[in-house]
Amino acid sequence: MALVNDKATGVDVSGVFSLPMRNRFRGITVREGVLLRGPAGWGEFSPFRDYGDAEAVPWFTAAVEASRDGWPEPVRDAVEVNTTVPVVSPERAHALVSASGCRTAKVKVADPRSSLADDCARVEAVRDALGTGGAVRVDANAAWDVDTAVTALRELDGAAGGLEYAEQPCPSVAELAEVRRKVGVLIAADESIRRAEDPLRVAVAGAADVAVLKAAPLGGVRRALDVAEACGLPCVVSSAVESSVGLAAGLALAGALPELDFACGLGTASLLTADVTSAPLSPVEGRIPVPRTAPEPDLFADHAADPDTTRWWDERLRRVEAAR
Repeated sequence: MALVNDKATGVDVSGVFSLPMRNRFRGITVREGVLLRGPAGWGEFSPFRDYGDAEAVPWFTAAVEASRDGWPEPVRDAVEVNTTVPVVSPERAHALVSASGCRTAKVKVADPRSSLADDCARVEAVRDALGTGGAVRVDANAAWDVDTAVTALRELDGAAGGLEYAEQPCPSVAELAEVRRKVGVLIAADESIRRAEDPLRVAVAGAADVAVLKAAPLGGVRRALDVAEACGLPCVVSSAVESSVGLAAGLALAGALPELDFACGLGTASLLTADVTSAPLSPVEGRIPVPRTAPEPDLFADHAADPDTTRWWDERLRRVEAAR
C-alpha cells in the first residue's frame, strides 16, 4: 500500500488499523484508519466512512502535517480533559465517571435509542458521580430541531443542576443561534465548524458561545489554530475517537492554544478496547501530557485490518490524495 504521490508528500503508508470500540458510537463499533510515517514521526488518516472524499481531504492534510512537518511548540505541558459518557445506563454512566478521575464529563444525548427521560437519568447519575464541583456538558450531535432542543436543554439543565454547555444541539447555524437566544445554557458548536465550508460563520452569526475544534477535520494543528484566532470564541479541543496516534494531534492543538479555559474532549482512548501503541494517551487524574510527536505504533501488527478493509482504505486514500 503506497501513496499516489509519496515523493510529493514525503510520507509513506504503514498500513490500516481496525480497533473495536467498547460501546456503539456515532453508529459504529469499530474504528478504522491509516497510519502514515514521515520525517517528523507518525500521522493518522481516519475520516469516518460516511465522509465524502472532498470532506476527507483535510484529514489527509492533518496526517501529512503530523508525519512530515510536526507541530508548533506548546505553551503548556498538560491538558485537562473530560470523560465521555456514551449512551449507557445510569449505573454504567456513574461507574465510568467515578473511575475516570476527571472533573468534567460530556454526556451523549439525543440518540434514537434513548428517550429524554433516559438522557436526564444518565445526566443525573453523572452529576452524582462528579459531585457539585464537577462540570457536566451534553452533546446532541445535531439531532434536534429548535423546539425539541429548547425543551430538552431546559430539562437536562435541571437534571445536571446546571450544564456547563450544550454541544451542537441542532444542525444549522441559524438553528443554533435561535436556540442560544431561547435558553440560558451556553451553546458550543462542533459540526457547524468542522463540517462547514466556512468554519467562522458560527461566530459571525452569534450562534455559539464556545468553539469545538478538532485537528483532523480542520486540516491540522496550524489550520485549527488559525480558525481559533479568527473566530474569537473560547475553544475546546475534541478528538474524533482516533487511535493514540491521531489523538496526539488534538493534544498538540490544545497544547498550542494561547488560552484554554475548558477541559478538552481528548480522553477518548478509553472508548476503544485496544490501541496501536503500548503507550496510549490516557488521562491520569484528569490530565494528559502534551506530546511533541505521536507515540510509536508498536502494536499495529496486532490490530491490522483484514484484506478487504485494507483494500477499501487504500482506494479511498488514493482518491483523497488525488483530490487535494
